[in-house]
Amino acid sequence: MNTLVVILGPTGVGKTELCLGVAEYFHIPVINADSRQIYKGIPIGTATPTLAQRQRVRHEMVEVLDIGDYYNASMFESQVLKLLDQQFLSSPIALMSGGSMMYIDAVCDGLADLPTVSDEERTLMKRRLEEEGLDALCKELQTLDPDYFAIVDKNNYRRVIHALEIIHTTGQTFTSLRTGQKKERPFKIVKIGLTRQREELYQRINKRVDEMMASGLLDEARRWYARRDFQSLNTVGYKELFAYMDGLWSLEEAVERIKGNTRRYCRKQLTWFKRDTSIRWFDLSTTLHSEKTTSLDDNIKEIIKYITEVI
Repeated sequence: MNTLVVILGPTGVGKTELCLGVAEYFHIPVINADSRQIYKGIPIGTATPTLAQRQRVRHEMVEVLDIGDYYNASMFESQVLKLLDQQFLSSPIALMSGGSMMYIDAVCDGLADLPTVSDEERTLMKRRLEEEGLDALCKELQTLDPDYFAIVDKNNYRRVIHALEIIHTTGQTFTSLRTGQKKERPFKIVKIGLTRQREELYQRINKRVDEMMASGLLDEARRWYARRDFQSLNTVGYKELFAYMDGLWSLEEAVERIKGNTRRYCRKQLTWFKRDTSIRWFDLSTTLHSEKTTSLDDNIKEIIKYITEVI
């Protein structure tokens, strides 16, 4: 049976290099499931696979949109399902990897058929945002749907407002509608989760932010400052540097906030993924026990072995 292997995990855990090894072994491309790597022009802040990595293994859904293009999980679901139809013609195995929770869920489970929100409700919520502010709407969402509040990006006003619109329209929580009946897929799905000991994961995140800054993240953000309201730039890394450019923080404080917000997003990803009991977890920590260390090659071999056994 055709099988989609999904390798997921929090930011900074080491998905890219591991997936290269897995993809090379099975001679298949990697389908990107990172909602920001889809955009062109922001490779540093999104840790987009490098040219050398993309020459080793073909990557799909990477840098396919212009920075101002609108995109969502439903569009991703549709495009990836069509892509899988093509890939399964040449191989019984496909590989998708990333950390964007809703994008992964959209492909694996399908999105709920949410009701249409009336123009009146949209106008009302837009006015409330202007008059009451985002913090007040976040507090309302926390009261009405604490489960979704725990995982939503509180700085992404579009997602907060959309959840409230659905709640007001249906009288049900956004969570209950999103986690309804799963759609049947004409292929098997094998989910592999990557994790590390928290201290090691946080060290990797901090180091990666420093490397991004050394590689020119500030200049990359400056190039897009005039378009800072684009959906694609409403993400950790750019928001903090835009605040620095506005004179709100020093550069040092902005960098520390990038690290802290990335660690916070990492925890949110793990909270989301840990609810999925179908995921088989692999700990990539350098030291699992005092007497044992693991390498990237060891991890790749272990995961290839697991995939081979279950497909």
